Amino acid sequence: MDRKRIVCFGDSNTWGYDAGTGGRFPDGVRWTALLQELLGSEWEVISEGLSGRTAVCDDPLFEGLKGLDYIHPCLMSHSPAELAIIMLGTNDTKERFSFTSMNIAQGIARLAVKARSVKAGPGGTGTKVIVVCPPEIGERYVDSEIGAAMGKGCDAKSRELAGNLSGLLELEGIPFFDSGKKIGMNRIDYMHLDAEGHKKMADLMGKLVLKMISGDNLNNKEDI
Repeated sequence: MDRKRIVCFGDSNTWGYDAGTGGRFPDGVRWTALLQELLGSEWEVISEGLSGRTAVCDDPLFEGLKGLDYIHPCLMSHSPAELAIIMLGTNDTKERFSFTSMNIAQGIARLAVKARSVKAGPGGTGTKVIVVCPPEIGERYVDSEIGAAMGKGCDAKSRELAGNLSGLLELEGIPFFDSGKKIGMNRIDYMHLDAEGHKKMADLMGKLVLKMISGDNLNNKEDI
């Protein structure tokens, strides 16, 4: 019997970037792999993380990073999928994109609506989607090795993102949760999860998935 699939669509925090080494955390650390362990053999957790990925921004320095262009073929290639978890927004704060926090939220909402329309669900139905806001970027990111490339104001945009996303996604009827209520970024570059953050993210995602498949309505105000 085919396993039920969950597609985790995100950036370097889904891919598993380790700011301490510049490499990738191993399977035993990454939240997607830990989520697989939590859900068990009846589920297949697919990690579709790409470092630098944005929701809707075309990056003039690197190709293939615009999530809006890839979400349809991505979901269709993994169909049928029970659920798509979208966690983006950190890279969209980059100064070179000139987006406000509301613009970033609008882009993520647009991506989520498109993902929901993809007929990649069981029986060719639309895809069930949940949007997770990433933890906030710490203000000291500017002093890290990546600060100059990111540019100014990323932390401020990140702090405002959850509030903007919540309202937009509520209008679209798309479930949303702010992971920053439970999880913080590392203390190296202040914009990536550390090992403990990956463990907490896996636990959070596991609870969200189980709520969704049980048919419960998600409420971002709940203490999940």
